[in-house]
Amino acid sequence: GHPRYFNQLSTGLDMVGLAADWLTSAANTNMFTYEIAPVFVLLEYVTLRKMREMVGWPGGSGDGIFSPGGAISNMYAMLIARFKMFPEVKEKGMAAIPRLVAFTSEHSHFSVKKGAAALGIGTDSVILIRCDERGKMIPSDLERRILEAKQKGFVPFLVSATAGTTVYGAFDPLIAIADICKKYKIWMHVDGAWGGGLLMSRKHKWKLNGVERANSVTWNPHKMMGVPLQCSALLVREEGLMQNCNQMHASYLFQQDKHYDLSYDTGDKALQCGRHVDVFKLWLMWRAKGTTGFEAQIDKCLELAEYLYNKIKNREGYEMVFDGKPQHTNVCFWYIPPSLRSMEDNEERMSRLMKVAPVIKARMMEYGTTMVSYQPLGDKVNFFRMVISNPAATHQDIDFLIDEIERLGQDL
Repeated sequence: GHPRYFNQLSTGLDMVGLAADWLTSAANTNMFTYEIAPVFVLLEYVTLRKMREMVGWPGGSGDGIFSPGGAISNMYAMLIARFKMFPEVKEKGMAAIPRLVAFTSEHSHFSVKKGAAALGIGTDSVILIRCDERGKMIPSDLERRILEAKQKGFVPFLVSATAGTTVYGAFDPLIAIADICKKYKIWMHVDGAWGGGLLMSRKHKWKLNGVERANSVTWNPHKMMGVPLQCSALLVREEGLMQNCNQMHASYLFQQDKHYDLSYDTGDKALQCGRHVDVFKLWLMWRAKGTTGFEAQIDKCLELAEYLYNKIKNREGYEMVFDGKPQHTNVCFWYIPPSLRSMEDNEERMSRLMKVAPVIKARMMEYGTTMVSYQPLGDKVNFFRMVISNPAATHQDIDFLIDEIERLGQDL
Protein backbone atom coordinates (compact mmCIF):
# COMPACT_ATOMS: atom_id res chain seq x y z
CA GLY A 1 0.00 0.00 0.00
CA HIS A 2 2.98 2.35 0.38
CA PRO A 3 3.36 5.00 -2.36
CA ARG A 4 7.03 4.01 -2.80
CA TYR A 5 6.17 0.37 -3.53
CA PHE A 6 6.57 0.15 -7.31
CA ASN A 7 7.25 -3.58 -7.50
CA GLN A 8 4.00 -4.97 -8.87
CA LEU A 9 1.21 -3.97 -11.23
CA SER A 10 -1.21 -4.02 -8.25
CA THR A 11 -0.37 -1.35 -5.66
CA GLY A 12 -2.03 1.09 -3.29
CA LEU A 13 -4.99 0.73 -0.96
CA ASP A 14 -8.37 2.27 -1.67
CA MET A 15 -10.42 2.93 1.47
CA VAL A 16 -13.80 2.46 -0.23
CA GLY A 17 -12.56 -0.82 -1.72
CA LEU A 18 -11.34 -1.90 1.70
CA ALA A 19 -14.73 -1.13 3.26
CA ALA A 20 -16.43 -3.17 0.53
CA ASP A 21 -14.03 -6.05 1.17
CA TRP A 22 -14.90 -6.02 4.89
CA LEU A 23 -18.61 -6.03 4.11
CA THR A 24 -18.16 -8.87 1.62
CA SER A 25 -16.37 -10.92 4.28
CA ALA A 26 -19.11 -10.16 6.77
CA ALA A 27 -21.78 -11.40 4.32
CA ASN A 28 -19.56 -14.46 3.68
CA THR A 29 -21.64 -15.77 0.81
CA ASN A 30 -20.96 -17.51 -2.48
CA MET A 31 -21.57 -16.37 -6.07
CA PHE A 32 -23.00 -19.60 -7.48
CA THR A 33 -26.75 -18.97 -7.05
CA TYR A 34 -29.05 -15.98 -6.90
CA GLU A 35 -30.87 -17.40 -3.89
CA ILE A 36 -27.85 -17.04 -1.60
CA ALA A 37 -26.21 -13.91 -3.09
CA PRO A 38 -29.04 -12.01 -4.76
CA VAL A 39 -27.63 -8.48 -4.44
CA PHE A 40 -24.09 -9.49 -5.38
CA VAL A 41 -25.29 -11.48 -8.42
CA LEU A 42 -27.23 -8.44 -9.67
CA LEU A 43 -24.25 -6.14 -9.02
CA GLU A 44 -22.06 -8.48 -11.06
CA TYR A 45 -24.64 -8.47 -13.84
CA VAL A 46 -24.79 -4.65 -14.13
CA THR A 47 -21.06 -4.10 -13.60
CA LEU A 48 -20.00 -6.61 -16.27
CA ARG A 49 -22.54 -5.09 -18.67
CA LYS A 50 -21.06 -1.62 -18.04
CA MET A 51 -17.54 -2.97 -18.64
CA ARG A 52 -18.64 -4.59 -21.93
CA GLU A 53 -20.20 -1.27 -22.94
CA MET A 54 -16.82 0.40 -22.35
CA VAL A 55 -15.13 -2.25 -24.49
CA GLY A 56 -17.52 -1.11 -27.23
CA TRP A 57 -20.00 -3.97 -27.59
CA PRO A 58 -23.47 -2.58 -28.45
CA GLY A 59 -25.50 -1.93 -25.30
CA GLY A 60 -23.01 -3.93 -23.27
CA SER A 61 -24.32 -7.17 -24.78
CA GLY A 62 -22.48 -10.44 -24.18
CA ASP A 63 -21.45 -12.35 -21.10
CA GLY A 64 -18.71 -12.43 -18.50
CA ILE A 65 -17.55 -13.50 -15.09
CA PHE A 66 -15.22 -12.39 -12.31
CA SER A 67 -12.46 -14.93 -11.87
CA PRO A 68 -9.50 -15.39 -9.46
CA GLY A 69 -7.06 -13.33 -11.55
CA GLY A 70 -5.98 -12.61 -15.11
CA ALA A 71 -4.34 -16.00 -15.61
CA ILE A 72 -7.67 -17.75 -15.01
CA SER A 73 -9.53 -15.20 -17.16
CA ASN A 74 -7.10 -15.93 -20.02
CA MET A 75 -7.59 -19.67 -19.50
CA TYR A 76 -11.38 -19.20 -19.68
CA ALA A 77 -10.93 -17.43 -23.03
CA MET A 78 -8.90 -20.36 -24.35
CA LEU A 79 -11.44 -22.88 -23.01
CA ILE A 80 -14.39 -21.03 -24.60
CA ALA A 81 -12.59 -20.47 -27.92
CA ARG A 82 -11.85 -24.20 -28.14
CA PHE A 83 -15.47 -25.10 -27.29
CA LYS A 84 -16.80 -22.63 -29.89
CA MET A 85 -14.76 -24.31 -32.64
CA PHE A 86 -15.12 -27.92 -31.43
CA PRO A 87 -18.08 -28.31 -29.02
CA GLU A 88 -17.52 -32.10 -28.93
CA VAL A 89 -14.31 -31.56 -26.93
CA LYS A 90 -16.44 -31.09 -23.79
CA GLU A 91 -17.58 -34.75 -23.77
CA LYS A 92 -14.95 -36.50 -25.84
CA GLY A 93 -11.78 -34.65 -24.87
CA MET A 94 -8.71 -33.66 -26.89
CA ALA A 95 -8.41 -37.08 -28.60
CA ALA A 96 -11.56 -36.33 -30.60
CA ILE A 97 -10.31 -33.12 -32.21
CA PRO A 98 -7.39 -32.06 -34.44
CA ARG A 99 -4.14 -30.55 -33.13
CA LEU A 100 -4.92 -26.98 -32.08
CA VAL A 101 -2.51 -24.04 -32.02
CA ALA A 102 -2.77 -20.63 -30.36
CA PHE A 103 -0.77 -17.48 -31.11
CA THR A 104 0.46 -14.75 -28.80
CA SER A 105 3.34 -12.30 -28.75
CA GLU A 106 6.77 -13.14 -27.36
CA HIS A 107 6.16 -10.39 -24.76
CA SER A 108 2.79 -11.77 -23.64
CA HIS A 109 2.00 -13.00 -20.14
CA PHE A 110 3.09 -16.54 -19.18
CA SER A 111 -0.53 -17.42 -18.39
CA VAL A 112 -1.27 -18.07 -22.07
CA LYS A 113 1.18 -21.00 -22.05
CA LYS A 114 0.03 -22.03 -18.57
CA GLY A 115 -3.58 -22.19 -19.76
CA ALA A 116 -2.57 -24.32 -22.74
CA ALA A 117 -0.75 -26.71 -20.40
CA ALA A 118 -3.74 -26.95 -18.03
CA LEU A 119 -6.26 -27.52 -20.84
CA GLY A 120 -4.25 -30.32 -22.45
CA ILE A 121 -3.44 -28.23 -25.54
CA GLY A 122 0.24 -28.17 -24.58
CA THR A 123 2.77 -25.36 -24.38
CA ASP A 124 4.34 -26.43 -27.71
CA SER A 125 1.02 -25.48 -29.32
CA VAL A 126 1.40 -21.83 -28.27
CA ILE A 127 3.28 -20.08 -31.07
CA LEU A 128 5.10 -16.91 -30.04
CA ILE A 129 4.91 -14.05 -32.53
CA ARG A 130 7.78 -11.61 -32.91
CA CYS A 131 7.53 -8.08 -31.50
CA ASP A 132 8.96 -4.80 -32.70
CA GLU A 133 11.50 -2.87 -30.61
CA ARG A 134 8.66 -1.33 -28.55
CA GLY A 135 7.26 -4.78 -27.64
CA LYS A 136 4.21 -4.75 -29.95
CA MET A 137 3.21 -7.86 -31.89
CA ILE A 138 4.13 -7.70 -35.60
CA PRO A 139 0.94 -8.52 -37.59
CA SER A 140 2.82 -9.73 -40.70
CA ASP A 141 4.66 -12.29 -38.57
CA LEU A 142 1.34 -13.41 -37.06
CA GLU A 143 -0.14 -14.03 -40.51
CA ARG A 144 2.99 -15.85 -41.66
CA ARG A 145 2.91 -18.18 -38.64
CA ILE A 146 -0.83 -18.87 -39.07
CA LEU A 147 -0.27 -19.95 -42.68
CA GLU A 148 2.73 -22.04 -41.63
CA ALA A 149 0.65 -23.83 -38.96
CA LYS A 150 -2.19 -24.51 -41.41
CA GLN A 151 0.27 -25.99 -43.94
CA LYS A 152 1.45 -28.41 -41.24
CA GLY A 153 -2.15 -29.51 -40.70
CA PHE A 154 -2.67 -27.74 -37.38
CA VAL A 155 -5.87 -25.80 -36.60
CA PRO A 156 -5.37 -22.19 -35.40
CA PHE A 157 -8.12 -21.52 -32.85
CA LEU A 158 -7.04 -18.47 -30.81
CA VAL A 159 -4.94 -15.33 -31.06
CA SER A 160 -4.24 -13.66 -27.71
CA ALA A 161 -3.29 -10.01 -28.24
CA THR A 162 -1.97 -8.01 -25.30
CA ALA A 163 -3.17 -4.56 -24.28
CA GLY A 164 -0.44 -3.48 -21.87
CA THR A 165 2.38 -6.04 -21.76
CA THR A 166 3.82 -6.91 -18.36
CA VAL A 167 7.32 -5.56 -18.93
CA TYR A 168 7.20 -2.83 -21.59
CA GLY A 169 3.53 -1.86 -21.16
CA ALA A 170 3.07 -2.24 -24.93
CA PHE A 171 -0.27 -2.32 -26.72
CA ASP A 172 -0.50 -4.74 -29.64
CA PRO A 173 -2.01 -3.31 -32.88
CA LEU A 174 -5.52 -4.63 -32.26
CA ILE A 175 -7.12 -3.47 -35.52
CA ALA A 176 -4.55 -5.25 -37.70
CA ILE A 177 -4.78 -8.37 -35.51
CA ALA A 178 -8.60 -8.28 -35.73
CA ASP A 179 -8.39 -8.16 -39.53
CA ILE A 180 -6.19 -11.27 -39.55
CA CYS A 181 -8.46 -13.12 -37.09
CA LYS A 182 -11.48 -12.30 -39.26
CA LYS A 183 -9.69 -13.44 -42.42
CA TYR A 184 -8.75 -16.84 -40.96
CA LYS A 185 -11.85 -17.24 -38.71
CA ILE A 186 -9.84 -17.38 -35.46
CA TRP A 187 -11.07 -16.35 -32.00
CA MET A 188 -9.51 -13.04 -30.99
CA HIS A 189 -8.80 -12.60 -27.29
CA VAL A 190 -7.39 -9.38 -25.82
CA ASP A 191 -5.45 -9.73 -22.58
CA GLY A 192 -6.08 -6.27 -21.14
CA ALA A 193 -5.35 -7.37 -17.57
CA TRP A 194 -2.90 -4.46 -17.20
CA GLY A 195 -4.06 -2.02 -19.90
CA GLY A 196 -7.85 -2.48 -19.75
CA GLY A 197 -8.19 0.29 -17.18
CA LEU A 198 -7.20 2.82 -19.85
CA LEU A 199 -10.71 2.38 -21.30
CA MET A 200 -11.73 4.68 -18.41
CA SER A 201 -9.58 7.50 -19.77
CA ARG A 202 -10.69 9.68 -22.68
CA LYS A 203 -7.07 10.73 -23.15
CA HIS A 204 -5.57 7.23 -23.33
CA LYS A 205 -8.26 4.78 -24.48
CA TRP A 206 -7.18 5.13 -28.14
CA LYS A 207 -4.38 2.71 -27.24
CA LEU A 208 -7.04 -0.04 -27.20
CA ASN A 209 -8.59 0.91 -30.57
CA GLY A 210 -9.96 -2.30 -32.09
CA VAL A 211 -10.71 -3.99 -28.74
CA GLU A 212 -14.42 -3.90 -29.65
CA ARG A 213 -13.68 -6.46 -32.39
CA ALA A 214 -12.38 -9.04 -29.91
CA ASN A 215 -14.38 -12.17 -29.02
CA SER A 216 -13.19 -11.97 -25.42
CA VAL A 217 -11.33 -9.54 -23.19
CA THR A 218 -9.51 -9.92 -19.86
CA TRP A 219 -9.62 -6.78 -17.69
CA ASN A 220 -8.21 -6.66 -14.13
CA PRO A 221 -9.62 -3.76 -12.09
CA HIS A 222 -7.22 -4.84 -9.31
CA LYS A 223 -4.31 -3.48 -11.34
CA MET A 224 -4.55 -0.02 -12.89
CA MET A 225 -7.85 0.86 -11.20
CA GLY A 226 -6.59 0.05 -7.69
CA VAL A 227 -9.44 -2.27 -6.63
CA PRO A 228 -8.25 -4.48 -3.73
CA LEU A 229 -7.07 -7.94 -4.83
CA GLN A 230 -8.55 -9.95 -6.33
CA CYS A 231 -10.80 -8.49 -9.02
CA SER A 232 -10.41 -9.80 -12.57
CA ALA A 233 -13.09 -9.95 -15.24
CA LEU A 234 -13.39 -12.01 -18.39
CA LEU A 235 -15.78 -10.41 -20.88
CA VAL A 236 -17.21 -12.50 -23.74
CA ARG A 237 -18.95 -11.05 -26.79
CA GLU A 238 -21.29 -14.01 -27.43
CA GLU A 239 -23.98 -14.59 -24.84
CA GLY A 240 -24.69 -18.16 -23.71
CA LEU A 241 -21.33 -19.56 -24.79
CA MET A 242 -19.82 -19.73 -21.29
CA GLN A 243 -22.90 -21.52 -20.02
CA ASN A 244 -22.86 -24.12 -22.80
CA CYS A 245 -19.13 -24.64 -22.41
CA ASN A 246 -19.07 -25.16 -18.65
CA GLN A 247 -22.48 -26.21 -17.38
CA MET A 248 -22.89 -29.61 -15.71
CA HIS A 249 -26.55 -29.32 -14.58
CA ALA A 250 -25.89 -30.30 -10.95
CA SER A 251 -29.44 -30.80 -9.69
CA TYR A 252 -28.53 -30.10 -6.05
CA LEU A 253 -27.58 -26.50 -6.91
CA PHE A 254 -29.15 -25.57 -10.23
CA GLN A 255 -32.69 -26.93 -9.94
CA GLN A 256 -34.70 -26.11 -13.06
CA ASP A 257 -38.01 -25.54 -11.21
CA LYS A 258 -36.96 -22.55 -9.06
CA HIS A 259 -39.39 -19.64 -8.83
CA TYR A 260 -37.00 -17.02 -10.28
CA ASP A 261 -35.15 -16.37 -13.56
CA LEU A 262 -32.53 -19.14 -13.71
CA SER A 263 -30.10 -17.00 -15.73
CA TYR A 264 -29.20 -15.37 -12.39
CA ASP A 265 -27.68 -18.66 -11.18
CA THR A 266 -24.19 -17.91 -12.48
CA GLY A 267 -22.43 -20.90 -10.94
CA ASP A 268 -22.88 -23.28 -13.85
CA LYS A 269 -21.03 -21.05 -16.31
CA ALA A 270 -17.97 -20.88 -14.03
CA LEU A 271 -15.18 -23.44 -13.66
CA GLN A 272 -15.29 -22.99 -9.91
CA CYS A 273 -18.09 -24.13 -7.70
CA GLY A 274 -17.33 -21.85 -4.73
CA ARG A 275 -16.71 -18.36 -6.08
CA HIS A 276 -15.69 -15.37 -3.97
CA VAL A 277 -17.63 -12.10 -4.19
CA ASP A 278 -15.18 -9.88 -6.07
CA VAL A 279 -17.60 -7.48 -7.74
CA PHE A 280 -18.71 -5.48 -4.68
CA LYS A 281 -15.32 -3.75 -4.25
CA LEU A 282 -15.36 -2.55 -7.85
CA TRP A 283 -19.04 -1.60 -7.83
CA LEU A 284 -18.74 0.46 -4.63
CA MET A 285 -15.55 2.21 -5.79
CA TRP A 286 -17.21 3.00 -9.13
CA ARG A 287 -20.23 4.47 -7.32
CA ALA A 288 -17.92 6.52 -5.08
CA LYS A 289 -15.52 7.85 -7.74
CA GLY A 290 -17.55 7.65 -10.90
CA THR A 291 -15.89 6.96 -14.23
CA THR A 292 -14.37 10.46 -14.10
CA GLY A 293 -12.75 9.65 -10.74
CA PHE A 294 -11.13 6.52 -12.15
CA GLU A 295 -10.11 8.54 -15.21
CA ALA A 296 -8.37 11.18 -13.07
CA GLN A 297 -6.59 8.49 -11.05
CA ILE A 298 -5.35 6.67 -14.20
CA ASP A 299 -4.33 9.87 -16.00
CA LYS A 300 -2.32 10.91 -12.95
CA CYS A 301 -0.38 7.63 -12.89
CA LEU A 302 0.42 7.95 -16.60
CA GLU A 303 1.51 11.55 -16.07
CA LEU A 304 3.88 10.41 -13.28
CA ALA A 305 5.37 7.78 -15.58
CA GLU A 306 6.00 10.46 -18.20
CA TYR A 307 7.56 12.68 -15.51
CA LEU A 308 9.97 9.86 -14.59
CA TYR A 309 10.79 9.20 -18.24
CA ASN A 310 11.49 12.89 -18.94
CA LYS A 311 13.64 13.13 -15.82
CA ILE A 312 15.93 10.18 -16.57
CA LYS A 313 16.05 9.95 -20.39
CA ASN A 314 18.99 12.37 -20.63
CA ARG A 315 20.28 12.05 -17.06
CA GLU A 316 23.83 10.83 -16.53
CA GLY A 317 23.92 7.20 -15.41
CA TYR A 318 20.64 6.19 -17.03
CA GLU A 319 19.91 4.37 -20.27
CA MET A 320 16.43 3.68 -21.61
CA VAL A 321 15.65 0.12 -22.70
CA PHE A 322 13.65 1.34 -25.72
CA ASP A 323 13.36 4.72 -27.42
CA GLY A 324 10.42 7.02 -27.01
CA LYS A 325 7.78 7.81 -24.42
CA PRO A 326 6.28 4.77 -22.68
CA GLN A 327 2.69 3.90 -23.68
CA HIS A 328 1.65 2.82 -20.20
CA THR A 329 3.15 3.49 -16.76
CA ASN A 330 5.99 1.01 -17.40
CA VAL A 331 9.33 2.85 -17.57
CA CYS A 332 12.20 0.47 -18.40
CA PHE A 333 15.78 1.60 -17.85
CA TRP A 334 19.29 0.64 -16.78
CA TYR A 335 21.14 2.45 -14.04
CA ILE A 336 24.80 2.61 -15.07
CA PRO A 337 27.10 3.01 -12.02
CA PRO A 338 30.08 5.44 -12.39
CA SER A 339 32.53 2.52 -12.78
CA LEU A 340 30.78 1.33 -15.98
CA ARG A 341 30.12 4.67 -17.63
CA SER A 342 33.38 4.96 -19.53
CA MET A 343 33.64 1.24 -20.39
CA GLU A 344 33.15 0.23 -23.99
CA ASP A 345 30.09 -1.86 -24.77
CA ASN A 346 31.43 -5.41 -24.61
CA GLU A 347 30.82 -8.77 -22.91
CA GLU A 348 32.47 -7.72 -19.66
CA ARG A 349 30.36 -4.55 -19.37
CA MET A 350 27.22 -6.58 -20.04
CA SER A 351 28.01 -9.19 -17.40
CA ARG A 352 28.77 -6.45 -14.84
CA LEU A 353 25.61 -4.50 -15.75
CA MET A 354 23.59 -7.72 -15.35
CA LYS A 355 24.45 -7.69 -11.61
CA VAL A 356 23.65 -4.01 -10.93
CA ALA A 357 19.84 -4.09 -10.67
CA PRO A 358 19.69 -7.20 -8.42
CA VAL A 359 22.18 -5.66 -5.95
CA ILE A 360 20.34 -2.32 -5.84
CA LYS A 361 17.01 -4.15 -5.37
CA ALA A 362 18.48 -6.26 -2.54
CA ARG A 363 19.73 -3.09 -0.84
CA MET A 364 16.32 -1.43 -1.27
CA MET A 365 14.73 -4.39 0.49
CA GLU A 366 17.32 -4.35 3.29
CA TYR A 367 16.82 -0.62 3.91
CA GLY A 368 13.06 -0.88 3.40
CA THR A 369 12.91 2.48 1.61
CA THR A 370 11.33 1.59 -1.75
CA MET A 371 10.87 -1.37 -4.05
CA VAL A 372 11.01 -1.65 -7.83
CA SER A 373 11.10 -4.68 -10.10
CA TYR A 374 13.83 -5.78 -12.51
CA GLN A 375 14.27 -8.53 -15.11
CA PRO A 376 16.21 -9.50 -18.22
CA LEU A 377 14.33 -9.77 -21.53
CA GLY A 378 15.56 -11.45 -24.69
CA ASP A 379 19.16 -10.33 -25.24
CA LYS A 380 18.80 -7.44 -22.77
CA VAL A 381 20.48 -7.91 -19.38
CA ASN A 382 18.69 -7.05 -16.08
CA PHE A 383 16.96 -3.67 -16.22
CA PHE A 384 14.57 -1.87 -13.89
CA ARG A 385 10.87 -1.99 -14.77
CA MET A 386 9.23 0.86 -12.94
CA VAL A 387 5.41 0.76 -12.83
CA ILE A 388 2.99 3.22 -11.26
CA SER A 389 -0.58 2.23 -10.35
CA ASN A 390 -0.91 3.71 -6.86
CA PRO A 391 -2.91 6.97 -6.95
CA ALA A 392 -1.15 8.02 -3.71
CA ALA A 393 2.23 8.26 -5.52
CA THR A 394 3.55 11.80 -6.07
CA HIS A 395 6.35 13.58 -7.95
CA GLN A 396 8.33 13.53 -4.69
CA ASP A 397 8.13 9.71 -4.59
CA ILE A 398 9.52 9.55 -8.13
CA ASP A 399 12.34 11.96 -7.20
CA PHE A 400 13.07 9.83 -4.13
CA LEU A 401 13.31 6.66 -6.23
CA ILE A 402 15.89 8.22 -8.57
CA ASP A 403 17.98 9.51 -5.65
CA GLU A 404 17.73 6.16 -3.89
CA ILE A 405 18.87 4.17 -6.94
CA GLU A 406 21.87 6.49 -7.24
CA ARG A 407 22.63 6.31 -3.51
CA LEU A 408 22.49 2.50 -3.46
CA GLY A 409 24.32 1.97 -6.75
CA GLN A 410 27.16 4.53 -6.63
CA ASP A 411 29.81 2.05 -5.51
CA LEU A 412 28.94 -0.83 -7.87
